[in-house]
Amino acid sequence: MKIIDLNDGSRKVDLEATVTEKEEPREITTRYGKTKIANATIEDDSGSITLVLWGDETEKLKEGDKIRIENGFVREWNNSLQLSIGKYGRMTVL
Repeated sequence: MKIIDLNDGSRKVDLEATVTEKEEPREITTRYGKTKIANATIEDDSGSITLVLWGDETEKLKEGDKIRIENGFVREWNNSLQLSIGKYGRMTVL
């Protein structure tokens, strides 16, 4: 699957991409308690998308890493598509 093929509501997203940018993690409070969140921009040869990282995932990536996402999903947030891994997905640094 390529980034250009993703749209709001895409499920079972499997793709490989490169991390081109990563924000510093910040702490937020959710209804489940405090956790860390960070956004990263990933791209492949078709385009780019924001990858939302939660909890321990925020420390796993750095700019330039090539990653594989398995079973991710896409949602629209503030008129922008965001790819998330969720609890059923997996992210691997290649």
